[in-house]
Amino acid sequence: MRGDDFRGLSHLARRLGDDFLAGVVLYTGPETLSFGDKLKAMPISALWEVGDGGAAGR
Repeated sequence: MRGDDFRGLSHLARRLGDDFLAGVVLYTGPETLSFGDKLKAMPISALWEVGDGGAAGR
């Protein structure tokens, strides 16, 4: 995972300003990584795993 993987989402975030809520890149790794205030890399397996009671689990 590289910062360059977020190039499109970073461009969108600049264009939208405060209207940009979050950007996620799915990858095959095991953990969620932060790439800035509103950018995350998440394991693709998170699409079918049950959350731990956080916002995704509500």
